[in-house]
Amino acid sequence: MKKMFFLAILLFSYFQMSQQIQKTTGNGKETLSNPRLMLVQGTLNVMMNQNITLSCHSEYGSPPVTYTFFKDSQKVTTLHRPDLTPGLFNLTINAASDVGEYKCKAENNISSGRKYSNSLHFTLIEPISKPVLSSPTSQAQKGQNVTLSCLSENGSLPITYIFFKGKQSISPPVTMQKKEAAVIFLFINSSSDFGTYKCKAENSFRNNTKYSNSFNFTLTEKFKSPRSSTGLTSTVNAEESENYVIYTEIEPVKQEEEYVNCSIIRREDQKEKSACATVYSKVFRD
Repeated sequence: MKKMFFLAILLFSYFQMSQQIQKTTGNGKETLSNPRLMLVQGTLNVMMNQNITLSCHSEYGSPPVTYTFFKDSQKVTTLHRPDLTPGLFNLTINAASDVGEYKCKAENNISSGRKYSNSLHFTLIEPISKPVLSSPTSQAQKGQNVTLSCLSENGSLPITYIFFKGKQSISPPVTMQKKEAAVIFLFINSSSDFGTYKCKAENSFRNNTKYSNSFNFTLTEKFKSPRSSTGLTSTVNAEESENYVIYTEIEPVKQEEEYVNCSIIRREDQKEKSACATVYSKVFRD
């Protein structure tokens, strides 16, 4: 039993010595271990004006050590250390171009001592702006299809939109991976569909849900007067018809042609309030 234990110790010692020989060159210098890139201060999801500190460190190898930091394969800074202390890189997020993938490289005086680290990827988190709810038309009739669009101009992607009528949701969450508006299609089926619509937008920025402006569709209908005994029909906008008294008469002329004389008289209480209405008339013969 003791012999087996002693043999195990010898094998372990031989293994450690073999690794040390592989790491050490003929002049007694040791190659560096692969450096480790770590986040000392800050988070991977960053905001504008946030401070970040990165650490690049090789745990073993012969000093001095030179650390080089890269962003998207472009060198950003180089640090020299006389010993095996970590190289620290301080960064302030001033623009969207400051985020991306970061790596570091460690090297010493040995020709084969150049080693690269893992990578860290930073994502910019920007609060969203108030979304704008809009539609190609603000007037609709019963039986018409309409669309609603919701868009936040600013804010980091993805952005999730939800549409509401009053306080009730009328759509599942719509997540946009591009800076494009979320669109839903509506069918105006009854007068209850002419209500107040809104939408809300949110992204991964905490506590930053924003609600849009209100949007209403206006019901448009045409008022048609009943056919007169003289065979004349008149079509007037329903709202305008309340403000006018319409007189019509038919004058016979030669060659069996008929002309219509129309007089539109405003009510006294509407003279100062409304512009003139347009009246369309057509003569029908029995």
